[in-house]
Amino acid sequence: MLRHETLPVTPFQQNCSLLWCDATNEAVLVDPGGDIPRLLAAVQRHGVTLTALWLTHAHIDHAGATGQLAREHGLPVIGPHPGDRMWIDALAQQSRMFGFPPAEPFEPTRWLHDGDDVTVGRETLHVRHCPGHTPGHVVFHSAAAGRAMVGDVLFAGSIGRTDFPGGNHAELITSIRTRLWPMGDDTVFVPGHGPESTFGRERRTNPYVADGAR
Repeated sequence: MLRHETLPVTPFQQNCSLLWCDATNEAVLVDPGGDIPRLLAAVQRHGVTLTALWLTHAHIDHAGATGQLAREHGLPVIGPHPGDRMWIDALAQQSRMFGFPPAEPFEPTRWLHDGDDVTVGRETLHVRHCPGHTPGHVVFHSAAAGRAMVGDVLFAGSIGRTDFPGGNHAELITSIRTRLWPMGDDTVFVPGHGPESTFGRERRTNPYVADGAR
């Protein structure tokens, strides 16, 4: 079974996710944006073994601690899509701009593409490329667990910003409706910030992407 804990990190309260397979105790961190001691304490608390770092996209609050964690613990970096290379290359600049600790550079061990699969222990998650917030944003979906890690694509009652370089509002709306909704109304999603919701609830009530919205 896939297990999960949400760990808000950085002054932006970004939802880093600790995912682990309870059959093998192997774990990954999705979007380790910062606060490394807090993340490692959660790994230790659950008695799991960290095997990789997964990225939905490369904004500083999602990727800021990736380089240091990868270097200090010998972890592969999985994702995001190559469209986000511009943001990885700009991490040092992002750190200065938003007052974050200096972000160490890194090169993804594996870039992700739409339709790829990733694994943690015996659990497999499906990758969807969902551009719009950033060009290379990806989403991780476990059909078995009925759960998705959507980064900054979709929030409870809102959607991701598209005013950053490489953002595209129309593309984001298309990503949500064509890539997320088919995962099923009952799917619980963990957004990059704020509380969880379900795709069904957002299809009914989200003013930006509800089925009746235009």
